Amino acid sequence: MKKIPMRQCIGCRQMKKKQDMIRVIKTPEGDICIDATGRKNGRGAYICPNMECLEEAIRHKALDRSFKMQISPEVYEQLKEEMDSIGR
Repeated sequence: MKKIPMRQCIGCRQMKKKQDMIRVIKTPEGDICIDATGRKNGRGAYICPNMECLEEAIRHKALDRSFKMQISPEVYEQLKEEMDSIGR
């Protein structure tokens, strides 16, 4: 059997398949964005593809802890818009 990579959602804290999650990265330049390919360089955090998990991550400041930096509200708004555009 082939091993299936699992990742933990920063919103709901459940383990799910890596391919079913959305990867949010902090680039070496310090930018925060969604990595649709899953192959960009940078520190990654995974989140379920629904707004409830994103809202939960925002409420608990999960991205702040994952990336060890203060995340501005503008970045959260950008992530909401990108997640809406993905349409998951």
